[in-house]
Amino acid sequence: MYSVDIYSRVRRACLKDGMSAREAARIFNKDRKTIAKMLLHELPPGYRRSEAPRRPTLDAYVGIIDEVLHSDKVLIKKQRHTAKRIFERLRDEHGYDGSLTTVTYYVREQKRRTKEVFVPLSHRPGHAQVDFGETNGVIGGVECKIHFFAMSLPHSDAVFVKGYPAETTEAFCDGHVSAFAFFGGVPQSILYDNTKIAVARILGDKTRVRTRRF
Repeated sequence: MYSVDIYSRVRRACLKDGMSAREAARIFNKDRKTIAKMLLHELPPGYRRSEAPRRPTLDAYVGIIDEVLHSDKVLIKKQRHTAKRIFERLRDEHGYDGSLTTVTYYVREQKRRTKEVFVPLSHRPGHAQVDFGETNGVIGGVECKIHFFAMSLPHSDAVFVKGYPAETTEAFCDGHVSAFAFFGGVPQSILYDNTKIAVARILGDKTRVRTRRF
């Protein structure tokens, strides 16, 4: 394993001073594949910081990252965002000019914390959970974003999912009707994830005020 010092020297030469990977391979006596790996990762594989890196550039974007990670929870694993994909979206859609390493570190720590606080839950029969998610799909040969309504019955692990072109009140209500028909009944209680379609506002005592349509 190469030292942090050699990683820093290679990255500074290529990323700041404009040296090509081929020239760096010659100067530092490394093969080009090794140089490429050094440019991709700020630290050697297996190396871990003793404390979190300072991230002033990322602070303005952590809310976006957290929202992406939350939305990913209802997606199958292969459709979830990787740290690299989150970095690309921050860069292309929100003007983020920080490093991939900083985003990767934050995403890894958030996922680790989620695992640490996970506690198996016991769900009673007749209880349902509802959420809206989004994914990419192909309709009529055209790739597009699909919003999907999902109702699950945690006690039995049953789930109903229906896709829509947008997350609207009409889709939200239709999703309920379709789910009730699919399950053959109406749950005794339903837990919602503070979606604005169902919750107009939250009062000081945490009471949820429902939207009039819902």
